[in-house]
Amino acid sequence: MYFDVYYLILVVPALIFAMIAQGRVSSTFNKYSNMRTYSGMTGYEAARRILDANGLRHVSIERVSGHLTDHYDPRSNVIRLSDEVYNMNSVAAVGVAAHEAGHAVQYAKNYAPIKVRSAIIPVTQLGSTLSMPLVLIGFFMQAEVLVNLGLLLFATVAIFQLVTLPVEFNASNRAVYALETSGTIGTEELRGVKKVLGAAAMTYVAALAVSVANLLRLIMVFGRRDD
Repeated sequence: MYFDVYYLILVVPALIFAMIAQGRVSSTFNKYSNMRTYSGMTGYEAARRILDANGLRHVSIERVSGHLTDHYDPRSNVIRLSDEVYNMNSVAAVGVAAHEAGHAVQYAKNYAPIKVRSAIIPVTQLGSTLSMPLVLIGFFMQAEVLVNLGLLLFATVAIFQLVTLPVEFNASNRAVYALETSGTIGTEELRGVKKVLGAAAMTYVAALAVSVANLLRLIMVFGRRDD
């Protein structure tokens, strides 16, 4: 009973928020995918210019299949841009590509939050895999130490999402600044880029909200049962 109550009052609102954020990023991306850049600059060209301007000519750019599968791989120094971004001269494509280039610049500049995020990835992966089994095993065995360990591991997921926020916001800020100062994008286009990146940023806020809501739910449920 408590499980369902806490799910309704904590998790459901966070999930609704996440659905709204995801819907907004899709609609915003689609809208500005139909707005072409005046200069004809493509996603690839935007990312390449930002990389070269920061002395990152060794970072390559590849095409990858999928919808919004764009990412920067620091292990191989490769930015992978989706079909909708790589060779498209839309405002949305330029914004997304510039954002990924921003991540490459973060690594090159030793931006602290992204280093922290990379360092805690193994712990986060362990936490997402083992947290719930430990909580459930600890609950049925009445082993409080296992429950607490499981909750602690689950908390690492929320911590990862929290650290992700400054990383993503900073990458977007770097992208906007680079595009604005390069003089290759107009005011109206820049406004569109900001809206695309702003919508994307809200998905990370939503992910944090869902993680925190689930953590609080577990704490409330098992804390209540211990009374």
